[in-house]
Amino acid sequence: MKDTQITQLNGSALAYVGDGIYELFIRQHVLAQGLTQVDRLHKATVKYVEASGQAFVMKHWLKIDALSQDEITYYKRGRNHRSNTRAKNASIRDYRQATGFESLLGWLYLTKQQERLEELMDQAIALVDDKEANDETTK
Repeated sequence: MKDTQITQLNGSALAYVGDGIYELFIRQHVLAQGLTQVDRLHKATVKYVEASGQAFVMKHWLKIDALSQDEITYYKRGRNHRSNTRAKNASIRDYRQATGFESLLGWLYLTKQQERLEELMDQAIALVDDKEANDETTK
């Protein structure tokens, strides 16, 4: 795609791409952990790809000013885009933030910013892992 086409995509279209890219990255991550049974792979994947996990990552990045102004713009494009789909197992707020997260990833992928995309995905995995570890110690 040309840059002009990418900049004209709405938040849902960017999130559509970002969702697929993130899902693939996470699947590679859980496979690298040595898991091979489909049910275990799915369970290991859910914590990363569910809306609440993605929203948690976005809240953290925004809190620490980890994103460039362009990245925030594309996050907001996804977060603010009104779609006909509804959140299934998440609050509306988490769902919108997760859509923004996916929109940001979609934009990075389509604009061929592979190094930054991988950097943010690695950070996202680490944040979700840390959150889960902290949740386990407080139980």
